[in-house]
Amino acid sequence: MQTQPCPPGINSDDKVILFDGVCKLCNAWARFLIRFDRQRIFKLASVQSEQGKAILEWYGLPTDYYETMLLVEGPQMYQKSMAFIRVMMRLPLPWKAAALIRVIPAPLRDWLYDRIALNRYRLFGKYDACLMPTPDHLSRYLNDQ
Repeated sequence: MQTQPCPPGINSDDKVILFDGVCKLCNAWARFLIRFDRQRIFKLASVQSEQGKAILEWYGLPTDYYETMLLVEGPQMYQKSMAFIRVMMRLPLPWKAAALIRVIPAPLRDWLYDRIALNRYRLFGKYDACLMPTPDHLSRYLNDQ
């Protein structure tokens, strides 16, 4: 059986979340994950980082405009509501319960996801530049190679 190779810098057992590093909502999401992913299941990477751009290019996604969170699990990639559900399923209770949104049909979930994602700067704000992780959070980020 042939296995699909992983994106650059990602091992087959890695779970990496790509997020928009200038989006205030996305940064709040990253801080939430750092706080509640106590088992350190996930690594984080901003889409503006060299590693983030390389992963986007690997999947043929644009590197100049970003609309969704991306979850990379080894060679597999998930976007929008499915990425959110897969992340929440791995967090402890009560957060795991949020994965119950999977009972909503995917087209409706993704439509709702898109409404927030496409308006995130207007609703939540935007930083002038990517925030750098604090020294104690550096180990939670995928390192640029």
